Amino acid sequence: MGKLKNIILILFSGVIAGALWSCNGHEETNKEPVKETPKPPVVNVPQFDADTAFDYVAKQVAMGPRTPGSAAQKQCAEWMAGKLKVVCDTVYRQNVQVTGGDGKSLPCMNLIGVINPKATKRILFLTHWDSRPWADQDTKDKDKPILAADDAGSGVAVLLEVVRQLKAHGLTANEGVDILLEDVEDYGRSQWGEESYCLGTQYWARHPHVVGYKADFGVLLDMVGARGAQFPMEGISTQYAGDVQQKVWQAAGNAGYSSYFPYVAAVDITDDHVAVNKIAGIKTIDIINLTQDQEHPFAAHWHTHADDMSIIDKGTLKAVGQTLLQVIYEQAAIGVPVSSK
Repeated sequence: MGKLKNIILILFSGVIAGALWSCNGHEETNKEPVKETPKPPVVNVPQFDADTAFDYVAKQVAMGPRTPGSAAQKQCAEWMAGKLKVVCDTVYRQNVQVTGGDGKSLPCMNLIGVINPKATKRILFLTHWDSRPWADQDTKDKDKPILAADDAGSGVAVLLEVVRQLKAHGLTANEGVDILLEDVEDYGRSQWGEESYCLGTQYWARHPHVVGYKADFGVLLDMVGARGAQFPMEGISTQYAGDVQQKVWQAAGNAGYSSYFPYVAAVDITDDHVAVNKIAGIKTIDIINLTQDQEHPFAAHWHTHADDMSIIDKGTLKAVGQTLLQVIYEQAAIGVPVSSK
């Protein structure tokens, strides 16, 4: 997980009051209720299989921490590439070296799975898959890497199951989906600066798998598998892609999972969506588990050795995965992209 920029957590009742929260934590300037987007046409949406997703998390954790330069990093990259090749039309692989905040050269392996590559309408889904090399929020073994069941494994598992369902049920020819599994996100420290995080995504944003790549919008997943997770409306997402955020939260409600996606304004998080918004110019939101504690907005297992299979919940995986499928098939039914920046 990237570094917390500001601690701003304000509860809204009902539909979120129309407001833009800046990165600097300014209060909302318009307290008139946002007009709810009309409901899209009824669509037939495949059922996300939480059991399969859970098994995908367990597979990654069994490999051990997937840190840069480790044997587990190579093993996991091969496993994910194999999964993508079965369900995607094209798979790209970026094997590069990136420089950590400590000056070290780090192997980085980004994987991009493409469905319907000729489609002009495209949705980008992304998540990081590397483990944090240090349990800096723990009380013991702080210098040892974490298993990252939630903070890495859950996002990968959800996206792999989503594309498995797309393969089984199909999409219209003019609807394209891209899956970016990005590496070296969690090799960062506060003292090294915000840009020491999300190194794989920064590389991809400057060197996309296809020259001139664009998508109608993007959705980032981060820590989407823990028991009791809540996904409020992260602040940078609201600033750069508020209409996308509204679309996804409404899709969650349409899928029956509004309790996981409250209309609550949350903190600003430096995460992979920042590079996608600022460098790649693609409106992208972050679905991320955050608490209502203004001083400690991350879950208790964040950056600790407690981030293992014991905290992974099939219900949470189902809520996020089914929401993404709802977004994809609603978008295909509507037939028009989200408004441009």
